Amino acid sequence: MGLRLAFMGTPQFSVAPLAALLSAGHEIAAVYSQPPRPAGRGHAEQKSAVHQFAEVNGIPVHTPKTLKTADAQAQFAALGLDAAVVVAYGLILPKPILEAPRLGCVNIHASLLPRWRGAAPIQRAIMAGDAETGVMTMLMDEGLDTGPVLMAERIAIPSEMTAGQLHDALSPLGADLIVRTMAALGRGGITPQPQAEDGVTYASKISKDETRIDWTHPAEEIRNRIRGLAPSPAAWAEINGERVKLLKAARAEGSGVPGTALDDRLRIACGEGALILESVQRPGRGVMKAADLLRGFAVPAGTRLS
Repeated sequence: MGLRLAFMGTPQFSVAPLAALLSAGHEIAAVYSQPPRPAGRGHAEQKSAVHQFAEVNGIPVHTPKTLKTADAQAQFAALGLDAAVVVAYGLILPKPILEAPRLGCVNIHASLLPRWRGAAPIQRAIMAGDAETGVMTMLMDEGLDTGPVLMAERIAIPSEMTAGQLHDALSPLGADLIVRTMAALGRGGITPQPQAEDGVTYASKISKDETRIDWTHPAEEIRNRIRGLAPSPAAWAEINGERVKLLKAARAEGSGVPGTALDDRLRIACGEGALILESVQRPGRGVMKAADLLRGFAVPAGTRLS
């Protein structure tokens, strides 16, 4: 039997779980998403991916700037929900919101909690060189991703995988997991398990300062940062006076002053070891292989990347 749900989410990652819940026969009484934001060159307001999907499927959409007001909380309570499903929504849920649904608020989180609580678990897992991550569903409480776990699925992180690729692998995994979770929760067949007290890490939002590569770090650390920031917001370095995005790199032999080209094939010295840049993007251009870049953009040995 389907449940009466609210779905609270914003980015593309959240669309697959919403679609899966609809396909499973649940009633989506309302969708909550972040308000439209200016986007593109014209800065026209653009609705979120979840907002657009909901409208196409005839689901009422609410875009409050806060859920802390009495009016917003009364509107939410009036929905008469069995549960709310929250996937990368972007607003803190105050206690009255958390307590309004009969079965509580269920979150899909893209990590193996308690590792990588917070806003950027996919990027942080790759930037840290983790070999494994996953998706968990949990009952939300007032803490930051501290609620008891309902179900979990694990996935390996291959050494070449980017954040974008991991995102695309985890979204359908989360969609399948939330359908199974809601079915079990609806029939009372699931026991929430408290998170472990050990191994807690926090996945803070990616700052602009982190996207600029510091070549004094070891090669493997830089390679993981490039993977973890690809395809967006993307790591970058200044090459020949241009801010060039770095999207893929491979370990290489060699040493020298960090940030210096060791040959004319974009083999760059790091604080420890070296990297060959394999995929890059110049301003206003498409993504290209390093060999294509070098045809009209020479980077001879000795060039310093700042």
